[in-house]
Amino acid sequence: MNIELDLTQSATRAKLLEELLVLMTPEQHERYDAILKAAAIPDQHHHSIADVNETIDNLAVDDKLKAQLRGVYAILAQAEATVHGCAVEETHFHEVGNASGIRNALAICTAFFVLDPDHVSSTPIQTGSGKVNCAHGIMDIPAPATAAILQGLPIASPLLEGELCTPTSAAIIKYYVQEFVD
Repeated sequence: MNIELDLTQSATRAKLLEELLVLMTPEQHERYDAILKAAAIPDQHHHSIADVNETIDNLAVDDKLKAQLRGVYAILAQAEATVHGCAVEETHFHEVGNASGIRNALAICTAFFVLDPDHVSSTPIQTGSGKVNCAHGIMDIPAPATAAILQGLPIASPLLEGELCTPTSAAIIKYYVQEFVD
């Protein structure tokens, strides 16, 4: 199976998940739901990559899925380290480290895991434009971590108003997309 993502209008987590869910058969939807139900992510904030990896390692999911989720978070940790000028082990997660952030990333990784594509391609990525209020205050869109992750990847034009690609969705795109097409 080949997956072709259209991210010209939005590259949010919701958009990614929506595009993947419509590709699933009813059986794949059942498997997807069962995996997420069994995962059981604790309601706590995970401040470091070590905290996140410990939580991932304790999930009741397939090791291949754990490795994919760890890969996404490794991209996030590297971007945070780049932006803050520190070692990856010293990064401090804000929004992406809370339980709902990990659940959101797990949901998309689970969709890719269930679909098990041979190839993933995407249009250029819509980052959006304007300002966003986050843990570090008001920042330009794309936020610094998002921009660090997307460096070298094709960006859609024109840029639309609002935050249309977050650090998590950027990391997921970078992890899974093998080819960018117009």
